[in-house]
Amino acid sequence: MKLSVVTPAHNEERYLAACVSSVIESARHAAIDFEHIVVLNRCNDRTEEIAVSLGCQIVREDARNLSRIRNAGVSAANGEIIVTIDADSVMSQNMLGEVVRMLSTRGYIGGGVRIYPERWSLGIACSLMIVLPFVVWHRVSAGMFWCFKSDFDSIGGFDERLICVEDVDFGTRLKLLGRKRGLRYGTIRCAHITTSCRKFDQFGDWYFVRHPGVVWNIFRRCQQTSEAFYYDARSTERSGEREPPIT
Repeated sequence: MKLSVVTPAHNEERYLAACVSSVIESARHAAIDFEHIVVLNRCNDRTEEIAVSLGCQIVREDARNLSRIRNAGVSAANGEIIVTIDADSVMSQNMLGEVVRMLSTRGYIGGGVRIYPERWSLGIACSLMIVLPFVVWHRVSAGMFWCFKSDFDSIGGFDERLICVEDVDFGTRLKLLGRKRGLRYGTIRCAHITTSCRKFDQFGDWYFVRHPGVVWNIFRRCQQTSEAFYYDARSTERSGEREPPIT
């Protein structure tokens, strides 16, 4: 059973090598046949060079739309199983083995994983508590999605009309498909991903506590807030500047 890992990448030279290396190690640990597709999005740094040097397949998609970027990667995938992971995340060694094991039971439609931040602080903990009620309301785990490609296609992939919380929307629709088929939406708990705290590094660990309206606007799919937080902020991140609060 072949597995395709899809990673969107917009100027990710700082993080990509660690992400890809963790995928390689996880696949080696489980003796899994896999491919890693990196979707280049308007990159002008060494992201492509790093991806190619580590054996990744390259796809290009320049839209400012994570749904379209991820869908472009999945469209090029040859694996029966799809796994999505962001470039600033790394997976534990046992992750891909758990993905294959859970899907092989034929009791799961797919699902998400446990997520750990790369560092903790009181500000980050409090900020995540602001986000938690919105996540609990939707009752889907995310972070790294895994499912059969056929099921990904059945729900139409990520909704390209959305520029934020497309992951929550995808998980919700995958869960509904599973319910119709008598399958569970699972959360892998004995493996995890570790993701960067770059947004906290940029805006401050207490950002969501000081500006809870940002979280509310993102989950309400407010285009102005979402573009500022997810897309425009990346330019100030690379330049080392600190963007003013989004309200």
